[in-house]
Amino acid sequence: MFWVLLLLPAWAVAGIACLRLCLAAVRAAAADPGAVDREHALTLYEAAFLAGGPRRVADLTLVSMARQRRLLLAHTGWATVVDPCGRDDMERSVIGAIGPEGQSRIAPVRATAASADAVRGLAERLVGAGLAVPDGHRGVAAGVRGVRVAAVTVCALGVAALAMPLPADQPRLLIALWFALPLTLTLGCLAITRMEVHPYSRWASPAGQRLVGALVRHADGTADDRTYLTSVAVRGVHAIGEPDLRAAFAHREEHPGDHWERRA
Repeated sequence: MFWVLLLLPAWAVAGIACLRLCLAAVRAAAADPGAVDREHALTLYEAAFLAGGPRRVADLTLVSMARQRRLLLAHTGWATVVDPCGRDDMERSVIGAIGPEGQSRIAPVRATAASADAVRGLAERLVGAGLAVPDGHRGVAAGVRGVRVAAVTVCALGVAALAMPLPADQPRLLIALWFALPLTLTLGCLAITRMEVHPYSRWASPAGQRLVGALVRHADGTADDRTYLTSVAVRGVHAIGEPDLRAAFAHREEHPGDHWERRA
């Protein structure tokens, strides 16, 4: 009966993860975004934060400055300042991250700019407006990740239980069925959440997701500069059309002196 000692934590992990996801979904559904939807018009920086978090804001700022020829982003992964006068707090954060020499690798610039005061202030304003998830708040996206981890954990515990030597009077099929129950719970919870709550967002509240969704249909990246930057804000650097500019963001490897922010 040693397999029972593995079944109990499997049920505990599955039950706790599903409960957290349900509570997160209930909290998200309880929000009343009506007034926000009618009155708030997203800026590009706000859309970038809600769609991809602080790092997306840094990427958008870099691309915007590069499009205006005030920043040179080389396909080798280096950023060079052309115009040292930032037009807003985000641009000044990027220029400050590049440093007084006016040149730096893009990867540490992205990390430093993403953690700047300007981005934190933007996040606080969005949280205050009910559009962003507060820092440290377990949203639906975090709950979904927890249930996925629980499903994998249940599978691992089930395999371990079946691999143990068992008495002849204990059929392995019955043990597998016992572990299939918590696995079914987690998979069913994921399926229901996907049908009812999808898409999930780590950064945006349901109201924020709706506002970002309204921008997506205009973000084809092929029209004017505003539409191009909107595409980058909601879809990330993968929406960049120019091969050389897109290659500049592909250099993510660590180099001496680079300080990495924990990946969002």
